[in-house]
Amino acid sequence: MSDNLVRCAWANGSPLMEAYHDTEWGVPVYDDRILFEFITLEGAQAGLSWMTVLRKREGYHKAFANFDPAVVAEMGPDDVERILTSFDIVRNRAKVISTIGNAKVFVKIQQEFGSFSDFQWNFVGGKPIVNRPASLSEIPAKTELSDKFSKELLKRGFKFVGSTICYAYMQAVGIVDDHTPECFRCGS
Repeated sequence: MSDNLVRCAWANGSPLMEAYHDTEWGVPVYDDRILFEFITLEGAQAGLSWMTVLRKREGYHKAFANFDPAVVAEMGPDDVERILTSFDIVRNRAKVISTIGNAKVFVKIQQEFGSFSDFQWNFVGGKPIVNRPASLSEIPAKTELSDKFSKELLKRGFKFVGSTICYAYMQAVGIVDDHTPECFRCGS
């Protein structure tokens, strides 16, 4: 640990991971640009560690227009090829193409619901679900809620949004708060 704070065990050992845990993970997000960022990053993580994605986060900002979904939705094949030359992102063609396709669906949801935020927060009645797992082993990889959210996103055309990815996304954007009891963020 770089300081004396007690955190959820997964966040210890790296200043980058600690900063993410301390300032972002589990904090309710309502800004659509940030929501698009996290749905993109969680999909990019599939099969990889979160640390890998955090290290490449700035590269994703550059590659995907600072996560402006309207701009990303207009990207085409030339943009895919340009993005795939960057060592600053996970260079996976399917994930890059899905980010652009997901942006198109994201924009449609914004048009239908007024914002993606309104759409997603409707799944929990507008309020975060606060869990108090006794330990990391009690935190599920997915839940009925993440199953439902995933199915809805897939039905609308999203890719890389399976239930496990959706649960990690819901934790990241504060729909679910899974800070463990010993963590200084528990109850904050």
